[in-house]
Amino acid sequence: MAIMEIVKAGSPLLKEKSAPITKIDKNVRQLLDDMAETMYKYEGVGIAAPQVGKSLCAVVIDVGKGRKEMINPIIVEREGNVSDTEGCLSVPDIYGEVDRAEKVTVEYYNRWNKRKKLSADGLLARCIQHEIDHLEGRLFIDIAKSVHKGREEKKN
Repeated sequence: MAIMEIVKAGSPLLKEKSAPITKIDKNVRQLLDDMAETMYKYEGVGIAAPQVGKSLCAVVIDVGKGRKEMINPIIVEREGNVSDTEGCLSVPDIYGEVDRAEKVTVEYYNRWNKRKKLSADGLLARCIQHEIDHLEGRLFIDIAKSVHKGREEKKN
């Protein structure tokens, strides 16, 4: 496995729509492993392939309940609405208030080319939506209601 360089906001790569993965092979599995190692190294909870310089539809997520890998993920159901603070490895030290669906159902392929379906809520649902946004060429700062520098607690 290898630590990959994180692509930062301002790079045109982060604004591109990612290409679907048409063949899941050892190279894709290696990419998933490298993405995971990079995410853990930089203490993220999710990472998308464009963030490591690959314009491909792959994400890795771990919100503390085990690693989830999603190839060609598509959200098929959304429910509710909730606003919360988000950050991103590609936008260091910037945080923003983002509205997201409270619950989502996502369909995707795993590393062994098996079709999967997952329903999620809470942080996992937020993270899935955030990472899929990367695959569409969208950053959280593009859709945030407000942004601020540094990790601040929400003021209610």
